[in-house]
Parts: sequence; structure tokens; C-alpha cells
Amino acid sequence: MALQLASDQQAGAEIYHGSEVCKKKCMELLEQVGLPKGLILLDELEECGYIRETGFVWMKRNKKIEHQFKTIGRLIQYGSEISAYVEQRKMKKVSGVKSKELLVWITISEISIDEPSSGKICFKSNVAGIKKSFPVGAFEIEENDNK
Repeated sequence: MALQLASDQQAGAEIYHGSEVCKKKCMELLEQVGLPKGLILLDELEECGYIRETGFVWMKRNKKIEHQFKTIGRLIQYGSEISAYVEQRKMKKVSGVKSKELLVWITISEISIDEPSSGKICFKSNVAGIKKSFPVGAFEIEENDNK
């Protein structure tokens, strides 16, 4: 399923191309909205975009990739296209991100830091009705991820 933007949306969008600039812009956005910079694997992005007016953000790469968050023992799958609506400490209507729970891939629909002082970040799946919290530090950029 290819991500399509209406022409009126494209007019107000900030669109970037190329791995390095996309990684930089996405990290800046995550920091700006108060989410950890290692939350989404940003390597090999071909395109990213942001519509400030609505908070809609998207990222595209050639293929889906998987990443193991070692500190929490979770395998996450990032699709070739990821999109969400961002606001302060929250990503809503997330698409293209899945977490492996036992033997099943669960679609993540929302990511939020509800209470910053708790040090926890919450992941929700509307489809499966699952809600899990983890330490925010588990999603900070690891040293070997800084390429």
C-alpha cells in the first residue's frame, strides 16, 4: 500500500530526500516533540515529510527492517512506509510499526509518554487491545547505532 498525499497536503508539507538529511530531520522532530531519538530506526530512509499544520509525518525506505531493542528484549519491525500524527510526547494513528509478542506480530497504533516524571513510554495496539510500558531510556540512541 503506497502512501499517497492529496495535492493540497503536499503543498503544505516539508519533504526531504536522502538518508542523511531524513535521519537528521526525523531526529530533530522526535526531539522537538519530546520523544526519544532512538524510537524509530531511521537508517536507510529515502524520503520523509512533515505537515506542521496537522502533525502528519511519514518516512519511506526500500524495504521493511527489524530491530532488536536489547535492553527490553523486544523485536520491532518497521515497514517500508511509516506514518503517524505527532504532538507533544505522542504519536497517534501510527502505521508501519509492529512488535513481536510471543510468536505474533502486533501492530502498534499509539506511542506516548503520558507522565514524563514516570520515565515510562507506553505502546498501544488498538487492534489487539494491548498496552505495554517500558523505560524511556530503552529507546535512546545506543552508541553502536550512531553511524
